[in-house]
Amino acid sequence: MRILVTGAAGFIGSHFVRRLLDNHYPQWTDAQVTALDKLTYAGNRDNLPAAHPRLRFVQGDVCDRALLDELLPGHDAVVHFAAESHVDRSLDGASEFFRTNVLGTQTLFDAAVAAGTARVVHVSTDEVYGSLDEGSWTEDLPLLPNSPYAASKAASDLVARAYWRSHGLNVSVTRCSNNYGPYQHPEKLIPLFVTNLLEGEQVPLYGDGRNVREWLHVDDHCRAIALVLDGGRAGEVYNIGGGNERTNLAITQQLLELLGAGPEAVRRVADRKAHDLRYSIDDSKIREELGYAPAIGFEQGLADTVAWYRDRPDWWKPVKHGSDGVAG
Repeated sequence: MRILVTGAAGFIGSHFVRRLLDNHYPQWTDAQVTALDKLTYAGNRDNLPAAHPRLRFVQGDVCDRALLDELLPGHDAVVHFAAESHVDRSLDGASEFFRTNVLGTQTLFDAAVAAGTARVVHVSTDEVYGSLDEGSWTEDLPLLPNSPYAASKAASDLVARAYWRSHGLNVSVTRCSNNYGPYQHPEKLIPLFVTNLLEGEQVPLYGDGRNVREWLHVDDHCRAIALVLDGGRAGEVYNIGGGNERTNLAITQQLLELLGAGPEAVRRVADRKAHDLRYSIDDSKIREELGYAPAIGFEQGLADTVAWYRDRPDWWKPVKHGSDGVAG
């Protein structure tokens, strides 16, 4: 079996590739993996093995149709992680988000149709649903994105549906809650706060900290993606949740405790534009159809993540501060 993974040097994509190469997913044992990544600021070649007999790394752009036409033939499946994903960056400049997330998805799917690719999983986000005061999102609710990032992902989800209906592409869409774990870029909340505290810096908490997110360990997320890749139905959407709703303030307090910092380490900053108040996923569909359930409890997962960053300044300091590991 041969699998093409786009965005394979990013946080979630690289975890999926490492697990594939470790034969963590029985249905894809000994799969040959082609890892495609443009290596923008969020893609890090060090997230992947330097060499592995079943890994081929290709630096390239998911919008490059000629490259995709060269790569795709002979692959049995594609898992599409490649995306611009940071909300704040999308508020400052949305063009690259729509180019990569929408046009990149369309280009990839055109190439997959031309190559006769048997199976595709498109990895998306719960942010496409918008915000809700109560209850949880099911897969059939309307998409109401509130940031340019979320809008670009919602559009890419609709591209996936269109290619299933128009071209018969065997594609499933996954929408996950907030991920955390090792190798996450320190622009995201948990690694940003952890690395700031490790450096004796304050952590910037938006507004009053009441915004609620549901948290999912990256290992549980990737295991769910493998289940969808193997048994998901064409044209279907599968929510993937962690069952851990926390306010940003509660997350901040847990991190302060884990790192031995006091409340003076928190710096309140102006709230993000159109900041969604609450996310909550109903993932009963993937549990009932594919037998998914998260395996990593949040408290243990968070403690393990903090320990990983404490032990790996060699990884995060160059990512956060530049190649010399010194803030510039």
